[in-house]
Amino acid sequence: FHQACSPFIQTARCYARAVRRKRKDIPSHLDDLPPTMLKKDYANVPIINSVDDVVKRLLSLEMASQKEKMKIKTQQLVEKVRRSPNDNGSFEVQVAMLTAKIRTYEEHLQRHPKDKNNRRRMLMDIDRRRKLLAYLRRVRYDTFENTCKQLNIQYTLPPPYSRRITKRWVVKKAFCLKVFQEMRKLKAPERLKRRREWQARARAAKE
Repeated sequence: FHQACSPFIQTARCYARAVRRKRKDIPSHLDDLPPTMLKKDYANVPIINSVDDVVKRLLSLEMASQKEKMKIKTQQLVEKVRRSPNDNGSFEVQVAMLTAKIRTYEEHLQRHPKDKNNRRRMLMDIDRRRKLLAYLRRVRYDTFENTCKQLNIQYTLPPPYSRRITKRWVVKKAFCLKVFQEMRKLKAPERLKRRREWQARARAAKE
């Protein structure tokens, strides 16, 4: 004889099942780095070619951390836009360094969308990069175009300034216009007197 379960027991049985969501494979801007590339600190060491393959693997990007990969990626972006081999602080180099940081923040926030601290830092870096690009666009437009092209940045113009029109603002503007017109009327005789004196001096100089 099978005894039917109560609705409460049936609900309890179906309740505590853990639901695991599959993490999406988020593409990274560090994926194009080859794993056999050496780390930044060991790339120019002269004896690196004579060491064992195991040591080379330990010093390569295959065993590197995220921070070490970021150094190489930042260096690659800087090499695309720098003016000379010794250029480490120009506006283009600063834009390249900020671009690498912003892309890292974007990937992190796709995995952890509730991380407000890193979101705030990303927005601050985006604002800094926007100001640098606006300066380059205003002063050196060819450099601005080359920087956006090399770093794959889509620059959008800021929206034009628009002020919300309120009743108080309309009254204030009308009052200021009225004051300006009254002051012009009061200063009109003085301006006319100065103009006549200037015309008289000009005639005397011609004679």
